[in-house]
Amino acid sequence: MNSNFLRPAIVSLAFGFAASAYAQLVDEIELRQEGANAVAQIKFVTPVQYNRSITARAADLVQAFYAVLPTRNTLNVQTSERRLVGMGSIPTIIVTDEAVDAPVSVNLSRKLIIRLSKPARFRVRSGPGNQSIEVVFEGLGSSVRAPVAPAVQAAVAPGRFVVTLQSSQQPGSTLAASVPASLQNFQVFTARRVTDGQTVYDINLGYFSSRQEAQAALDQVRARFPGATIGQLLPPSSTPQTAAAQEKTEPVAAAATSEPPAPQAAQDVESRAATLLSAAQSAFDGGSYATSIESLNELLNLPPNTSSRRALELAGLARLNSGDTVKAKGEFDLFLQLYPTGADSDRVRQLVGAMPSATPTIAAPKQPAAPVSTTTGSFSLFYYGGKSDVRTQEFKDSVLGGLPILQSDTTLSADDQKQLQANLDLNWRYRDTEKDMRFVLRDAYSADFMPRGVNKERLSALYFDFRSLINGTSIRLGRQSPNGGGILYRFDGVSAGYAFKPKWKVNAVAGTPTDPLLDTRRTFYGLSVDAEALTKEIGASAYVVEQVIDGQTDRRAIGADVRYFSGGISASAQLDYDVMLNAVNIVALQTTWQVSEATVLTAMFDRRTTPVMSLGNVLFFQDPALLVMARRIEELLGTTRIEVLREQVKALTAYQTQARVGGTTSIAEKWQVGADVSVTSVDEIMPVAVLLPNGQPSTGSLWSVGAQLIGSNLYSARDTHVFNVNFLGGPTYRGTLLSYNNLSSLGEKWQIEPSVKLYSQRDSSGGGNDVMTFGVRGVYRVRQQIALESELTYERSETTSASTNGPGSQSSTARVTYYLGGRYDF
Repeated sequence: MNSNFLRPAIVSLAFGFAASAYAQLVDEIELRQEGANAVAQIKFVTPVQYNRSITARAADLVQAFYAVLPTRNTLNVQTSERRLVGMGSIPTIIVTDEAVDAPVSVNLSRKLIIRLSKPARFRVRSGPGNQSIEVVFEGLGSSVRAPVAPAVQAAVAPGRFVVTLQSSQQPGSTLAASVPASLQNFQVFTARRVTDGQTVYDINLGYFSSRQEAQAALDQVRARFPGATIGQLLPPSSTPQTAAAQEKTEPVAAAATSEPPAPQAAQDVESRAATLLSAAQSAFDGGSYATSIESLNELLNLPPNTSSRRALELAGLARLNSGDTVKAKGEFDLFLQLYPTGADSDRVRQLVGAMPSATPTIAAPKQPAAPVSTTTGSFSLFYYGGKSDVRTQEFKDSVLGGLPILQSDTTLSADDQKQLQANLDLNWRYRDTEKDMRFVLRDAYSADFMPRGVNKERLSALYFDFRSLINGTSIRLGRQSPNGGGILYRFDGVSAGYAFKPKWKVNAVAGTPTDPLLDTRRTFYGLSVDAEALTKEIGASAYVVEQVIDGQTDRRAIGADVRYFSGGISASAQLDYDVMLNAVNIVALQTTWQVSEATVLTAMFDRRTTPVMSLGNVLFFQDPALLVMARRIEELLGTTRIEVLREQVKALTAYQTQARVGGTTSIAEKWQVGADVSVTSVDEIMPVAVLLPNGQPSTGSLWSVGAQLIGSNLYSARDTHVFNVNFLGGPTYRGTLLSYNNLSSLGEKWQIEPSVKLYSQRDSSGGGNDVMTFGVRGVYRVRQQIALESELTYERSETTSASTNGPGSQSSTARVTYYLGGRYDF
């Protein structure tokens, strides 16, 4: 084998050898209720980090910017679109995922353009873990309905009755079955009581304002919980319990025979209550109503004290300001029962009188709720074209330079892109009170019309998913993307799970990677455990995975992920260790801190092997003296022991380290500023006899320092502007990038996105490159479900080669690229 083959192969491996995956990053959108709010969770197939958002004044369009975090696979992502049909006051949501010009290759920058069918109050935030971004619709929680047509309207106001589903003398017991879907908007909580000297732990469902409502719920759950009974809470006069307090797990004095709290010194109670009231008032004044309610919850669980009265009024105000009028009225009604006279009582009474009357009721259904079946998806067809024109400076300076260009075989001008791409996304879903089923198909086909072009078809998803709403089991069968658990690749196979405790789940997976590795045969299987809530804020998972290649262990790894999510802070950490090769594959940490609605801070650190260590890597590090390159592991084993091959994998696999910090904050009503700093490097590879006798030097630190000025609604209800400046460099070069991107809506049909980019780079050897890029993208919505789209880009670059003796040679390149097509959503 020619030794010239080896070094390019190693260099390419330094940035990941996995096959490029034409993939859509957005998986699906799911809607859930969170208190008074509705939350649309946009899920991704790979880890991401939310950076910032820009909201249009019309309140029906927002751009959410994010970065794709380092991943084991090389991503070649496609623009994609997902749609969630609205319900009640919640608008229909159309999410388009597309690329953003990135200053350096280590930061795969993208944005979600989120369009709403009608204006709404909302905010964008990072989701729990690192694979989602959420849109919170304020005050629209009551519009969230179960996927089945519910015959029961959930009562959300604080009440005095509960349904005790089951009881045990052991703390931490789990439900024997799931709560029916029609009742899943009610709270499920644990309460303890003392009977005949024995502590009993009840799992309750509530709260219901009357015994009739509780009886109707009891009739629905009795088939799943034969021992269920109706319980009544203490009268309000006993202890001031707010709706916030009732939402706590194991509430103090929650049941009529509950165990009383431990005695506390009156002085300690007063001191603690005053501290909590001060914290709650500060959070309330700052607009953090959820944080305020948390402090009030703790305060009102204390024995009665001088702060209780103000705390109960403040709890109602916090509920009211957050948009939860039903629970606010419950707080105020309780306040007036406990404190019927006084200036504060008069204020509360006036507030209650001005609130709309609402008395949630529950009716016992005669028949089971009807199931719902939905089919959604999209089909798109785009044509991509492009032409380049290259001329050297020598030609321009000649007597022929002023002549027109003739199209001939020797002309440096040619089409370099002629491609038609079709994408199909199909989702079918069926849900009733017992089960949730999905069928997903995502396929892409590209026809390349260039000489010797290759047509490609990419089936990225084809699976059936079944989830039981009764016994906690789930199974997904077919072609699917990895979802944690140490799995490296998209695969054909099966993944299954079982929720053996609330928020605890064990998972198993087995399959075959879909992307081929030469002529090898690869399979894998793994086991993992997920804990959604080790504590209220912390979740974690642990896994073990075994991958086999040609009958040999390719990878045997253990790993863990830890996730933290509280208020505005979302963080995750990951560790992957190969016990066969005795090497750490991945150590990573990323966090997003939404300090306020105006300020977001992000940080990321990632150190991993590139590519991830596995025995199959040796196929790209072969002895140059071999006449024929081996395409299977068993061919190498004919001349080399397996232990030697594993040592070669460790010796020839480098570590890549990436780090980034950034943030965005508002400086005026229409302006934000942002900044970020990133560094990446690939470690040195030491010399390896025969395979790499000279080793490979480190890349050194490749860095980027950037700043953004972001304007919105400067001349219309939907215009946004992003001005960007980036300084970047490494041991051998320095560069500057200036760019401007605009998004404007012309009426309800047109969306225009012009952009300009100027880049200049100088090398230490004297070479350089100057690039100007101008582009414009347009989208015309024929109807809500049909969009026509086109983009035209012109790029001109001036390149100066490194000088040796005298000035370096110069060349100019002009390139025009475009695409046009359309997308239909159904």
